[in-house]
Amino acid sequence: MSQRVVVAGVGNVLHQDDGFGVAVAQKMLDHPMLPPEVTVLDIGIGGMTLIQALEEPCNLLIIVDAYQRGGRPGDLYLLEPQVPDMTGLSLQERCDYFADTHYATPMRALAFSRSIGRLPPLIRIIGCEPVEADDIGIGLNPPVAAAVPSACALVKTVIEEYLVSIHHGLHGKLSSTGLIGADMNGLGHQS
Repeated sequence: MSQRVVVAGVGNVLHQDDGFGVAVAQKMLDHPMLPPEVTVLDIGIGGMTLIQALEEPCNLLIIVDAYQRGGRPGDLYLLEPQVPDMTGLSLQERCDYFADTHYATPMRALAFSRSIGRLPPLIRIIGCEPVEADDIGIGLNPPVAAAVPSACALVKTVIEEYLVSIHHGLHGKLSSTGLIGADMNGLGHQS
């Protein structure tokens, strides 16, 4: 079983808090703190980059992004997405869904990866409640910026749990404690 882990920081740094995932990825890249089987990627708004990263098989994908759930700005969420199965759609419906690569959100990237058999068996999302994900501007608002170190620590914890489960023969199972099912339509709020 592959132990490769991909951490993907996504978001638009030109929309203030929407750049949260990128800020986390950059911090992790600037201060390496993870084992060698972990690849950290600054995806930005390039969903196609995420699809390409998943061409090399991995067992755990962690997406870090702004995530609006109505909480307090800076709140962190650990989520397990429900990736839709596109096989029930007609060829034309699938083409329409995936045609616009400018709208390659994390959800579409995951759905596409699933459709080509490249979806990792374990996916977690670490989301941060933004102050505002649509405001144009550079830099995170203070409560969101303050959540970056905690998000980095949470990424590390999820990876450690995964690697310990592999070591103990549990086939990379992650506990469901604290995980919330999500439909990801709000992931990486984009207009």
